[in-house]
Order: sequence, then structure tokens, then C-alpha cells
Amino acid sequence: MQTPPAPLPPAPRLWIWTQLIIGWLPVWALLSLLMMATHQTPLREAALIALRLVGCAAVLGLAVHRFTERLPWPYPMRPVFVAQHLLAAAAYGVTWLLLNSLIESAVSGRLVIAAGPGIVAFLVTGVWLYTMVAGVAYASRAAQRSAQLAALEARSQLAALRAQVHPHFLFNALHTVVQLIPIDPRGAVHAAELLAGVLRSALEDSDDVVPLAREWDFVQRYLEIERIRFGERLQVHSRIAPEALAATLPSFGLQTLVENAVRHAAAPSVAPVALHIEAVLDAGQLSLSVSDDGAGVDLADAERGSGTGLRRLRERLGWLHGSGASLQLRSAPGQGYTARLRIPQALKTPADD
Repeated sequence: MQTPPAPLPPAPRLWIWTQLIIGWLPVWALLSLLMMATHQTPLREAALIALRLVGCAAVLGLAVHRFTERLPWPYPMRPVFVAQHLLAAAAYGVTWLLLNSLIESAVSGRLVIAAGPGIVAFLVTGVWLYTMVAGVAYASRAAQRSAQLAALEARSQLAALRAQVHPHFLFNALHTVVQLIPIDPRGAVHAAELLAGVLRSALEDSDDVVPLAREWDFVQRYLEIERIRFGERLQVHSRIAPEALAATLPSFGLQTLVENAVRHAAAPSVAPVALHIEAVLDAGQLSLSVSDDGAGVDLADAERGSGTGLRRLRERLGWLHGSGASLQLRSAPGQGYTARLRIPQALKTPADD
């Protein structure tokens, strides 16, 4: 059963107030300009009056946000939902008028109805402000829900792909053990013991992203099994930069490339095949390269083949990194096969230390 993603963490209070201020600044500037243009009000006076109007509208807008939380957007739309908002908009406009009048009366020392160009125009403006605030609240909430759904979909997809990788790896590893039984029983026993340890690690590890150090340890144990099968026919050369070991990649990412090379280079060859594995950090990206000097493969067949796992790896890269990661394949008849994986790494901040 999939565990739903945790709710998005609440934004810091300072950031919330900063967003509110930025959101209301254009309204304040617009009201100031309208008063200056319509009533020839001096800039300072127009700015102060507009500040009072916008300040009251913003305070009432907090109540509108709470109201939209209690009244979710219905699917499909219902007439009662529209009626409730019409009443709330009218109440917002009247309250805005009363609140502005109360402040103006306190400042002037006498009872004043601060209706500006007229009560009707003032109330219509209040309804417009209510619609604006409610619309932004619903849009923001919908965007947050979309982000949570996208996160859940990504986690579900990654889990499904990982569930496909495990039986795929199990099938190929068991195939290796079965092939050894008639020709090397002792080797088959040793390979089965190694396989048990490898599978235990694979099944217990549920992380989507792992450090290269952990993935490389897993790949080395996998290659030990394959060396029992191929003997001197499989020669492995590795060059892993120490600083790259802390970099992260999708689990089974390197193993998929190595298994693909063994399957298409060492397995069909009677001559020794050299496998070269390299890993470096380059411009904020982890660069992994797996190449061999085998007979080469048809790239179209390699991409389509369900046994290679390359298609699943591409899908996982897309879910985890979008277009930031890449998997490039290169091969030619008689010139071997090379797979190069590039994965962006998050920049380390002082807080990470």
C-alpha cells in the first residue's frame, strides 16, 4: 500500500505577510492613481486614503481566505455555492464601507460615511475586491493540491517501476545460477550464496535515490556473480572518482547499465570482453559511463528490448529529474557499446554542513 505524501509544510509567517503586501501593492497604486486622476487629489493625500482603503480590504481578505477554506470549490458547480459567495461578497462590501467609515470618523472626530464616489460604486468595488481575493485563494489552493497530486503520482510511478526492476534483476541472476549448475556445481553454490546477499540488499532498499557508494557496492557484488559465470571472459576495469561516491542517482541506475553491457557484450562472446566503468563529478552533474569492447549492438533493438531495463531507467530519470538528466547510448558494429548517464546534483548549502 502506498503511503500518501506528507502535506506541504506551512510557509513561514513572514513569507505569508510578504506575499500579502506584494499582492495588494498594485491595488493600492491603482486606487491612488484613480483618485488623483478623477478628483485631482494630491499624491500624498491620495496615497494615504488608498492605503486606508486597501488596508481594510486586506484585513477583511483574511476572513475571505478562511471562508474559502470552509467552502471548497464544488465539482460540478452548484447554484448554492454561487449564492453563498454572492451573499458573502455583499457582506464584504458593506463591512468594508463600515470599517472605512469608522476609521474616517475616528480620525475626523465626527460621524462620516466614507463612500468616496458614492455608496453604490463603493459597494461594487467591494464586491470586485471580494471576487479577486476569493479567486486568488481558490487558485492557490488548487495549485497546492496539484503539487501534492503530482508528488503522489511521481512516488506511485517510481514505486511501480522499482517493482518491475526487482523481478527483472532476479530473473537474470537466477538464470546465471541455473547455467552454472551442470558445469560448475561448486560455483553455482557460491553464486547462489552471493545472490542471496544481493537480493536481500535489493529487496530491503526501498529508496528511489541512493548514493553512488551504495550503488557501486551493489554492482560489485553483482559483478562477482557474473565473474563466476564467465570467468576470464569478463574483465572489469573501474575508475570511480572519490568525490563522486557521495553523489546520488536512481537506485539500480548503474546496475542497469552494467547488466546491459554484460548481457550484450560478454554473454554472446567467446573471446574476453573488457568492461570499463567510470564515474566523475562534472559541473554539478554526476557523469557515469559504462562501455565495452564487444561486437556492438543495434541501438534501436537495445532501446526496445524489455530485458535491458533501459526504458524503465529513462522513465525513472524523467520522474526524478525531468529534462535535467540524460541517458546517451553509442554503438557501432565491431566498436563496442557505451552508455553514458548524467544526473544533476543538488547544490550544497552551508545549512547542509
